[in-house]
Amino acid sequence: MNHRFLSIVGLAAAMAFTSACSANKAVVDTQAAQDVKRKVAVAPADTVPAWAPKKHQFNPSRTNVHDLLHTTLRVGFDWEKQYLNGLAELRLKPYFYPQDSLVLDAKGMDIHSVNLMKGFDATPLQYAYDGQKLRIKLDKTYTRNEEYVVEIDYTAKPNELPAGGSDAITADKGLYFINPLGEEPNKPQQIWTQGETEASSAWFPTIDAPNERMTQDIYITVDPKFTTLSNGVFMYSRKNADGTKTDYWRQELPHAPYLAMMAIGEFAQVKDKWRDRELTYYVEPEYQGTAKKIFGNTPEMMEFFSKKLGVAYPWPKYAQVVVRDYVSGAMENTSASVFMEDLQLNERELLDKNWDGIIAHELFHQWFGDYVTTESWANLPLNEAFANYSEYLWAEHKFGADEAAYLQLDELGQYLDEAETKREPLIRYYYGDKEDMFDAHSYAKGGRVLHMLRKLVGDEAFFASLNRYLTDNKFSAVEVAELRMAFEDVTGMDLMWFFDQWFMQPGHPELQVAQTYQNGQLSLQVKQVQDTAYMPVYRLPLEVAVWAGGKKTTYPIVVDKANQTFTFNTATKPELVLFDAEQQLLGTVAHEKSEQELLYQFYHAGQLAPKLEALTKLEEKLQNPEVLKMYQAALKDDYWRVRSTGINALSNLSQEQAGVVAPTIKQMALEDEKGAVRADAVLALAGWGGEKYKAVFEQAMQDSSYQAAAAGIMAYAGTGAADIRERLRQFEEEKNEEIVLALATNYAVQAGPEKYDWFVRQINQAKGGGLYYLLQSFGAFLAGNSETNTPEAINLLAGIAQNHRMYYVRASAYQALMVMSERPEVQALLNEIRQNETDKRLLEMYGQ
Repeated sequence: MNHRFLSIVGLAAAMAFTSACSANKAVVDTQAAQDVKRKVAVAPADTVPAWAPKKHQFNPSRTNVHDLLHTTLRVGFDWEKQYLNGLAELRLKPYFYPQDSLVLDAKGMDIHSVNLMKGFDATPLQYAYDGQKLRIKLDKTYTRNEEYVVEIDYTAKPNELPAGGSDAITADKGLYFINPLGEEPNKPQQIWTQGETEASSAWFPTIDAPNERMTQDIYITVDPKFTTLSNGVFMYSRKNADGTKTDYWRQELPHAPYLAMMAIGEFAQVKDKWRDRELTYYVEPEYQGTAKKIFGNTPEMMEFFSKKLGVAYPWPKYAQVVVRDYVSGAMENTSASVFMEDLQLNERELLDKNWDGIIAHELFHQWFGDYVTTESWANLPLNEAFANYSEYLWAEHKFGADEAAYLQLDELGQYLDEAETKREPLIRYYYGDKEDMFDAHSYAKGGRVLHMLRKLVGDEAFFASLNRYLTDNKFSAVEVAELRMAFEDVTGMDLMWFFDQWFMQPGHPELQVAQTYQNGQLSLQVKQVQDTAYMPVYRLPLEVAVWAGGKKTTYPIVVDKANQTFTFNTATKPELVLFDAEQQLLGTVAHEKSEQELLYQFYHAGQLAPKLEALTKLEEKLQNPEVLKMYQAALKDDYWRVRSTGINALSNLSQEQAGVVAPTIKQMALEDEKGAVRADAVLALAGWGGEKYKAVFEQAMQDSSYQAAAAGIMAYAGTGAADIRERLRQFEEEKNEEIVLALATNYAVQAGPEKYDWFVRQINQAKGGGLYYLLQSFGAFLAGNSETNTPEAINLLAGIAQNHRMYYVRASAYQALMVMSERPEVQALLNEIRQNETDKRLLEMYGQ
């Protein structure tokens, strides 16, 4: 869900009921970390903190017994049964030691035959299969210099596998049939795969480990109406006698098996180009006209990253495909990334949002993850931290320093939120499940650590080191030591201390900073107060910026003790001391400042985080004329998020107090260049008396921005105007999520039974985060309209609560059902849902 929209639809959740489960970060964006002095609760000294690293067994990388050199797949599909019928030909050799048997990963398949192939001659081989591992007895003992080929005739049956997955990747069936019989309205028929972490072996037999590499050929037989996509280069399409076609894709450069992919559907293909490489954007035909606006920055990204890294994009083509019901946000399959359907936007939606962050993320993986691959899931940050940091690099390049700084604040907030209950090393050999690695540590913390490494060594050395890392390790699997050695080889520095404290140790520094000034000397006392039973005393090269007599001076310091004092000579008492002047630190800093210091900081620090800190900390001081003046200045800031922050703070003024700022905010509601700011301004005006600004709300409802229009709907609905129902009815055919949720918020408490059919229609076509909020409004609607508590409504909610792939949507449906819990049949359903639920988060919630 779009981050900005939460402020518009948050009322819907409050009207319905509070939730005991948190929203999935992959779908519902967290609020920005505007308060840079975030604090983590510390448990009493005699207890184990809730976040203490858990004890798990050691998880090494997979031992290389055989080397999988090449895979040839010939696949067709039974859409009705949702089976893949395959013939896999694998060319291998022993990795080092002689071998007389082969063990392959093959999950939930029917194995029809296994043969040793010499040319076209097939010799049956003995094998044993337990539903997970295929153990093959070879015809002799092979040495590491001898290659051999096995052929496996099999049927993959992904829907018969037990359910699994994680927050980041919500299922692990490997192969997915979408609307296989074509019976679901408004949903295309598709087949797509998702291999990470080890789910490729659910659709073809392989050695399903990240430290394995293979080249591949895939022959895909489908109805001619379908377009296919796979890794590498499209070679040809052949018509078959039975009316089908077979498309042939070749991947000539080696990659890990989890990066193998297929996507099949009735896609529109929009062509683009970067240098001599073909780019293709695969979207549903409805979005053919906007595909280049959605993905159109890809060529510029490829050029930017290629030049920054000194390594040109390494694959022969790049494709990006949008699919339905995807189990993650996106996936970086080699030369062919897959994206969730949220990326498909119409012209009007593109006015409010872009998906450049996720597009850059998957593209950067083509280097960090595909070209060079982590040898084990314990080393996942070597993939994900870099992909996350690419979002910062792109934002810095394309949209400026403030947008990049905002991303970093958001990343810090995500990590610190998770750190309240979980603190693990970035590189984790001790984990309970490999899926646990896909968390805010590997992504958000990892990206911030890379930024600190960049600041430590400098830009030139940082990118030269990345070039060394990529060049030395191309087409191979790596662990974190190889990244460290690349940096040490380039810089000549011993960086063991940095990698040890940031990659190998859990937690983060928690600093308390106190300043005093006396006799021309500024003293800063810095304490590291983190629990050193679990976390180190950090070594932190930082800068302190001091403004004295209107002049800024920057001092480099190294914090490396639990308690130390730094002194600086200043002729006058400083107007401001800014600790961590570059705002690079991953951690918390408690540094008390006066109102005057915060005001000075807003005007002079010149960076987003200090500016937002001042706005946040002075929000309750609006009666001070100087503070009010600061917020008025924020309304004119070049960066739209600062303007929005100013509006949202000023909206807390009473109607009488708002007189001095209301005209400016009214003008912003009508004229600000950013739809999100116009939306915030409209909602602020709504809080100061709707009738007075009715004309503004009427104009907002017709705004080109869906966000502003949704705010206009919410605001106009609060005016008490006689034509509210008629006005809102005009928007009931809109499919845009912002508009739908704005209507639902109003209908939840204002509408009668006549809106039941509208709710059902919207629920049946909603997705992800939008469905989560819509169900909450529906619950409130059902509570106020008992005559709509029909068997149809009960069955609708029960189906979602039992079957939806997103746990938080299941929770929302469960909560809506509870509105009718006095009915015996509903109570029985709730019990059944609890008994069949396997997600530990929901089980905890349902047990409360």
